[in-house]
Amino acid sequence: MRRFPHRTHDARSTRSTGSPRRKRFRRATGLAAAAAALGTALTALPGTATATAAPAPHAAPAVAAAPTTFTHPGVLVSLPQLAYVKEQVQANAEPWKDAYNQMIGSSYASLSRTPKPRADVECGSYSNPDNGCTDERQDAIAAYTDALAWYITGNSAYAQKSIELMNAWSSTITEHTNSNAPLQTGWAGSVWPRAAEIIRYTYDGWSPADITRFSDMLRDVYLPEVINGSNSNGNWELVMMEAAVGISVFLDDSADYDKAITRYLNRVAAYVYLSTDGSLPKTVPGSGLDTSAKIISYWQGQSTFVTGLTQETCRDFTHTGYGIASISDVAETAAIQGQDLYPQVGERLRQALGFQSKYELGTAPPSWLCGGQLNLGLGPVTEVGFNALHNRMGIAMTNTQALTESQRPAGTNALFVAWETLTNADNPDVIPTS
Repeated sequence: MRRFPHRTHDARSTRSTGSPRRKRFRRATGLAAAAAALGTALTALPGTATATAAPAPHAAPAVAAAPTTFTHPGVLVSLPQLAYVKEQVQANAEPWKDAYNQMIGSSYASLSRTPKPRADVECGSYSNPDNGCTDERQDAIAAYTDALAWYITGNSAYAQKSIELMNAWSSTITEHTNSNAPLQTGWAGSVWPRAAEIIRYTYDGWSPADITRFSDMLRDVYLPEVINGSNSNGNWELVMMEAAVGISVFLDDSADYDKAITRYLNRVAAYVYLSTDGSLPKTVPGSGLDTSAKIISYWQGQSTFVTGLTQETCRDFTHTGYGIASISDVAETAAIQGQDLYPQVGERLRQALGFQSKYELGTAPPSWLCGGQLNLGLGPVTEVGFNALHNRMGIAMTNTQALTESQRPAGTNALFVAWETLTNADNPDVIPTS
């Protein structure tokens, strides 16, 4: 198994330029500066604050320059990234081989899968009723799984199955309805573009007419439901922005891409607390959270704020994991597109990963944290952020590293996270160099 060197606390190691293998771990323009901005190790004692005053409005985070042209494939996975995965799997290297076997042995990779599209996907709270909700999510993950399998194996049957799934839905679905419609659209809408990008730009068997119809589906059914966000729990809006960003890349839609990135940056700042935020967490403009009491209620009743705490930590780690996953995924998609968002989101992502990982690994919570009771179960969500921050930027992440390596190979949460050990574990080639 290929490993990168462990780093000590407060260290960002300097890699030797004499090793051909280490030269492969490329950095995007500005990532070295981003690493410097992210600061010291996760194990430092986090700052704390107890809410005492009403929040002051906060300025929107500065936005890095948006791409002038889009890179394809470029939604969460890039062409050099895929090529590296293929090379590792073919060499029977770990952890990629185990991760590939996990994926290819799953039901999502079955070539006998029959698409189950419907015109109206109706999803109530907690997917009750579930009229097409599970079917849509599973078919989207299957299309992505098949696209990955196609690229790694070269077996066109997987590409054709991915196309069959995408065509079935693009020729059928017209709307998402009921209370969970925005969330459902975000979940499925985050995954469809990943599959479509790989197939469209690495396989020549998807017809122009089918691509146009699929594009129309994303533009007319998915994008309007997610692009303006929501003021629900943070994981909702984060995955909605993940969908909006991925769809915008596929559609080469720079205006909606910029709009989604701006809202994403505001939501990240309001989802993960840093001691530098002051006595209260930041809020999203227009959220209506204009008093200390409202913010504390929104943060699940937590009134002591510490670095790395998220808006949903005291709800449960599973939903927190959804939020962390989308923070990571959007940052990596943007990086593939040549837009470095890590100066804005990297420290929050690093601290959120480390804080949650610490307790997921078994540390007992103090009494002031969520009443001393945590609902664990972060899920397979750490690989993307860990690879970006630790491997690419050289930042020590002791707790996150321990959790990530103990969970390999990370599979899927059956919603929108899938196969990230395969695609991102120790992958030096995520960001194209030209």
